[in-house]
Amino acid sequence: MRVELTFTGTGTSQGVPVIGCTCPVCTSPDPHDRRLRTSAVLRAGGRTVSIDAGPDFRQQMLTHEVVDLDAVVFTHEHKDHVAGLDDVRAYNFIQGREMPVYATERVEAALRREFHYIFDADPYPGIPRIDLHRIDASPFEVGTATWYPLPVLHARMPVHGYRVGGVAYITDANHLTPLAWERLQGVDVLVLNALRKKEHVSHFTLAEALAVIEQVQPRQAFLTHLSHQMGRAQDLPTELPPHVHVAYDGLQVVSEGNAWSPVS
Repeated sequence: MRVELTFTGTGTSQGVPVIGCTCPVCTSPDPHDRRLRTSAVLRAGGRTVSIDAGPDFRQQMLTHEVVDLDAVVFTHEHKDHVAGLDDVRAYNFIQGREMPVYATERVEAALRREFHYIFDADPYPGIPRIDLHRIDASPFEVGTATWYPLPVLHARMPVHGYRVGGVAYITDANHLTPLAWERLQGVDVLVLNALRKKEHVSHFTLAEALAVIEQVQPRQAFLTHLSHQMGRAQDLPTELPPHVHVAYDGLQVVSEGNAWSPVS
């Protein structure tokens, strides 16, 4: 199965540059050092899906000319991953239907708190209209593609990465569960968060991410959710193996085929 992934954001919760920061990364003229909040658009099985919808969602969809969006799949409930949900109403108007949204019970509870007006019994005219699908660790279908959740931990917070065909996408993690390790077997392209080089309480460091990649052995790996503390994009490749790359906003990767028969 062909899977196309576009990095619509590769930065942290503050984005890069960080407001008021004058470090070499935040003042860099290199466009690869300008990172919106982490998210991606994945195309597979005849559907176009946004993984997360953070505060930069509107800008990201406009930048990448995503006119047709079939669903939003959430990884977890932090604001830098859910704050842009209101902007799906543009797609409601264009497409004339509710937007399918896939979320765990925990994420659903957060959406109901943060966007309570969406769920009112007597909704205000013009609010976003969503079709909420509750998911757990079980595989689910979006179009003809099967999505395999990859349960990981963000310190104590449960987060979902996802595998679709040969592509696995994991953000906001510093621990992979046994099921995630199992479902990563034989992956073609692995996307993994790497916040910075110094130890962090809830994110993989560069060294930790490289250790995971070494164990998984994908054909290609891409680092995302990078902070300004990681250093300039142009300097990082010298610290990476040849098959590991620094993702940047707008980067597109494709995986073809890579048949996979999961145990669970």
